[in-house]
Amino acid sequence: MIKFGPSGNCESFYAEGYSHTEEAAAFVKKRGLDCFEYSFGRGVRMSEEKAISIGEAFQKEDVEISAHAPYFINFANPDDEMAAKSYGYVLDTANALKRMGGKRVVFHPAAQGKASREEAVALTEERLKILRDYIYLNSMEDMIFCPETMGKLAQIGTVEEVVRFCKVDPVYTPCVDFGHINAREQGSLKTVNDYKARLEYMIAELGFERMKHFHVHFSKIMYSVKGEIKHLTFEDEVYGPDFEPLAIALKDLKLEPYIVSESAGKQAEEALCMKKIYFGV
Repeated sequence: MIKFGPSGNCESFYAEGYSHTEEAAAFVKKRGLDCFEYSFGRGVRMSEEKAISIGEAFQKEDVEISAHAPYFINFANPDDEMAAKSYGYVLDTANALKRMGGKRVVFHPAAQGKASREEAVALTEERLKILRDYIYLNSMEDMIFCPETMGKLAQIGTVEEVVRFCKVDPVYTPCVDFGHINAREQGSLKTVNDYKARLEYMIAELGFERMKHFHVHFSKIMYSVKGEIKHLTFEDEVYGPDFEPLAIALKDLKLEPYIVSESAGKQAEEALCMKKIYFGV
């Protein structure tokens, strides 16, 4: 089944007096949402007891939890020692998420740096083969690892690159951030067919079963010629993209992803907005 939920805690969560992630489970459920993404963006610093406590709260409310690995992952780093840290960041995130009862780990693949585009992509691909081996060695192959499409031109993570990475092994499933794609491609996502073209390409390359329950990040994003600048809310009428054409495309293609709102400060409200749009079209 398709799921909708926020990335992290929105402004209204704190305005209503909540402060602990355990409380987010009931907060999300009360709003009619189905999932929640916890961010380890600045590092994986969580005790085993805390992870288990969060997991129990989300299990009680029947809300699925995913996790975003640290933002500073870079599998194209020319320094092998630094790349080794990236393996650790992904595996540490997966360990914490497993204790929280979740299965989906989202991560940023890489930055291009001074290498050529192909050199950086090829190196990322090789490093993801090594990460795959670590995943199996640690008996984590029952989890889903999601390389994300990225919003800045200097980042590795076009639709085609993410598909290439996911071909390394079935443990990888795309995290498609449509706001990032729209920012990177200067406002390319406008019509149902714009969305369908990307989705049909991914289905053709990876198969329907892998794509049926893929991972989605969605928000409107301000961009420049270099790509993403910052996340916005649905109130923005300049940048896009709009969700309704995506909702129609998903229904037409019979895809049921896990859709996470990354709107600025209004993640829960706009996750619910997307859910209502989806079930209304």
